[in-house]
Amino acid sequence: MALVAALIVVGGVSVVLNGGHSARRGPVVPVPRTYVALGDSFTSGPGVLPQLTSTTTPSAPGVCRRSAANYPSLVARALRLKLTDMSCTSATTAALAHSQARGIAPQLSALRPDTTVVSLGIGGDDLGFSNVVENCVSVTPWGLTRVGWECQSHYTADGVDQLTVATREVGRRVSAALDSIRARSPRAKIYVVGYPDLLPLTGDGCWPKLPFSDAEVGFLRGVEHSLNLALARAASDAHDHFVNMSGPSASHTACSPKSTRWLEPAVTSGGAYPLHPTAHGMAGRARAVASAITQS
Repeated sequence: MALVAALIVVGGVSVVLNGGHSARRGPVVPVPRTYVALGDSFTSGPGVLPQLTSTTTPSAPGVCRRSAANYPSLVARALRLKLTDMSCTSATTAALAHSQARGIAPQLSALRPDTTVVSLGIGGDDLGFSNVVENCVSVTPWGLTRVGWECQSHYTADGVDQLTVATREVGRRVSAALDSIRARSPRAKIYVVGYPDLLPLTGDGCWPKLPFSDAEVGFLRGVEHSLNLALARAASDAHDHFVNMSGPSASHTACSPKSTRWLEPAVTSGGAYPLHPTAHGMAGRARAVASAITQS
């Protein structure tokens, strides 16, 4: 009868079972999984304390406004991953392959052949979402915005919604970025992280905390949905993972109470930049990303 051999690990020591006899081998040294986080301000966490600088450990360029409590940091601690966080405020997809500013390395430069986990949260700055939001601010609950009575009209040309066209371009850029990540780190599992909901799924918003008219609330919901859809499609086409934040964040929008909201409203009470993730938001998004990593 053939002898059956099995390898088991007990208390960090490997034991070979072979026909009832055991032989001790040296201790098993776990290889740390390496995690590289790429992204913009929704990943870096401007205003979320503690903030990293050139003099902290780990260090970060001050202009990146990177938090030690952003979701990549929380995910790395929870899953015991060795993190290299390259996220930076105002990063577009161009900042992945090229320096965003003096002293800031291209984000893809952190990737290695043995990198095992990569998260990518980017696209909002390519779309110019912050600028769109500023243009759609209304002085009353019924209008007028900075660009006319209806913000949507400003972004429509020849009957075509220009932001819908722009989100398709964002999707193409993210697809190209995923190809570049795969080329540098062929063994890595890649997670494209979507944007959380700024506005409730229904209703008229919460003017003046979010100073948008009823019409603009619906328009901005559509823009955010289109952006997330473009990111999801890019991830799917590349056979990578999309972490959908719309579901988990639906009851934690900028209109929610301070104790539960994931995003600060335009009229902020501190703790994060306006219209950006709070510490609660980073923790909630970390749970979603960590869950996606462990389930895959």
